Amino acid sequence: MSKRNTQQRRHQILNQINDAGEASVEELARQFETSEVTIRKDLAAMEDSGLLLRRHGGAIPLPRELVVEDPLSQTKRAIGRAAAELIRDHNRIVIDYGRTTTGLIPELDKKRGLVVMTNSLHVANQLRELENEPTLLMTGGTWDPHFEAFQGQVAEQVLRGYDFDQAFIGADGIDLERGTCTFNEQIGLSRVMAEVAREVIVMAESSKVGRRIPNLELSWEMFGTLVTDSGIEDKVCTQLENRGLRVICAEVN
Repeated sequence: MSKRNTQQRRHQILNQINDAGEASVEELARQFETSEVTIRKDLAAMEDSGLLLRRHGGAIPLPRELVVEDPLSQTKRAIGRAAAELIRDHNRIVIDYGRTTTGLIPELDKKRGLVVMTNSLHVANQLRELENEPTLLMTGGTWDPHFEAFQGQVAEQVLRGYDFDQAFIGADGIDLERGTCTFNEQIGLSRVMAEVAREVIVMAESSKVGRRIPNLELSWEMFGTLVTDSGIEDKVCTQLENRGLRVICAEVN
């Protein structure tokens, strides 16, 4: 069964459960002409993704009170779409961990022949679900459970064995005097990503521009493009462009 067919079936299953209020494994298996084992796997995967709740012998929609909409999700998706416009087919890219950089992943399904390295387990899992199946590389290294990413010297050594067309790096803040900054004290890996890439793109919401955080991550000379949203102030955008930075402002729907 191809990933396309699996995704289509799960989409149809979810719509049916939301419309009917419930569905049994038996009836879904009969309807989609597949095994009950396959349907149970579908329901388990969708429950893990927070799309529904499994019940004995079937599933029900996720109760409305459990649906939590990330107020920044539309902004992150818009930034991800704008950043993806910079990627060409067959590029070799590296993606740092982070909620904003993760917004890039769904857009990569439109690219062909990509080679993608990441230190983020979440990014890696999302890449595995893409229909175009980009070549996936992991840095390895020391696992950081707080950030759910690999860090440390081993990861840095692995990165230095490659060269990339582009690096996509997030930021907790953008200090207008110093550069990008972060709460994470382990900043070495992000700097190595910037060193081994010909183009470095920082992805950050406009609300983070001007935020000062003690740990400097990338100084101005280490990256050339900022992808943010249209909420950035014009005077701040001009200030960044005067530093030689290319600023791309994504329109949020």
